[in-house]
Amino acid sequence: MANGEFTDKVKIQIKAGDGGDGMNSFKAYKGKPACGPDGGDGGRGGDVWFVGDKDMNDLFSFRFSSRFFAENGERGGTNQCSGRSGKSVYIKVPLGTLVRDAETGRLICDVFADGEQFLVARGGNGGKGNVRFTTARRHAPDFAQKGERVKKHEVILEMKVIADVGLVGFPNVGKSTLLGKISAARPKVANYHFTTLSPNLGVVRRYENSFVAADIPGLIEGAAEGAGLGHDFLRHIERTRMLCHVVDISGCEGRDPVDDFEKINAELKGYSEKLAALPQVVACNKCDLPGAEDNLEAFRKAYGDKYQIYPIAALTGGGTGELLEGIFAVLATLPPVEPVPVEEAFEYRADDSLAFEIYRDENGAFVVVGGLVDILCRNVVLNKPESMQYFQKVLRLRGVVKKLEEMGCKEGDTVSIGDVEFDFIP
Repeated sequence: MANGEFTDKVKIQIKAGDGGDGMNSFKAYKGKPACGPDGGDGGRGGDVWFVGDKDMNDLFSFRFSSRFFAENGERGGTNQCSGRSGKSVYIKVPLGTLVRDAETGRLICDVFADGEQFLVARGGNGGKGNVRFTTARRHAPDFAQKGERVKKHEVILEMKVIADVGLVGFPNVGKSTLLGKISAARPKVANYHFTTLSPNLGVVRRYENSFVAADIPGLIEGAAEGAGLGHDFLRHIERTRMLCHVVDISGCEGRDPVDDFEKINAELKGYSEKLAALPQVVACNKCDLPGAEDNLEAFRKAYGDKYQIYPIAALTGGGTGELLEGIFAVLATLPPVEPVPVEEAFEYRADDSLAFEIYRDENGAFVVVGGLVDILCRNVVLNKPESMQYFQKVLRLRGVVKKLEEMGCKEGDTVSIGDVEFDFIP
């Protein structure tokens, strides 16, 4: 895959499966056509899960497949046989993927570890078969319950690299070269700006210790406002425990190292105070080039009291051992990388509340919506007198009739509940 195709933020649709309808049937033997109810329950709809996969590097695959719908439960059968439950959908995502509700921005989960699973959308329950409605007074119920219907939702997947150390700095200062020298990573390296168009990760090992370093694409002035690669990659630094700020101390491109250092830190602060507060060590790269010695002295004079400064030559590996010792020393004082905390556990599911709302449509009809309507639609069979009596009773007990009257609904006005329209009778 080409670096230019790196994708770290996508929007997808998900939907758990609907519950299967309950069966309305009666036993039938030869010579005895109706010998009692035997309708089975509907199957449960499948769920939608998100699963962490360490072998995925970005969200590019979601460009081609953005709809993930679980299977619906099957309808109940005769002889009290339950319908088969729908198959669940397991969506694999890279480690460090945040899942947010697209409408509200609410964080649903942070898929942080390999194999970690999160239930995000729960399938609808199957409807009860008519045998379940048998009572001492009702021996032959001629109706069954519909399965729960669930809605589809849009979620945003946002990938944030999980790393201990973030390598930051202007383009072409040697971040990729340094990562390649200190780890087994093999990032693309060339002498032009924005060679790196995606974060590169490498595991750095030294004796018995190790850490994960991320080569973040080069920032430029104005990145916090979205200039250059801007926000596309600043988010990947947010998880890091510390920063290694790489500076071209030779000034071979005509820039001042002190000025470069100050501008990058200003961009980090402009994006997030948290980023600006991360511990930093400074790798003054290209110390083997002409002009580096004088610039290094000026840099030490400006920032030597505030930061640990390590002169290096990333291309040859000079000074990288001392730099790694310094990074390990800082990491030893810092807490490990943690997943983003979720304020409250949340999952999409069928609306099982008894709340309702009423509004008037363009034709003047009174439309009743909400969880109460969903429950009524599951339990009411309009061509069954018993069921309609229950329907009218619930409308009165739950205050729907009273609310309609308060809104000016009069006898003969049209009322719409679910897929049913009827004339209002107070």
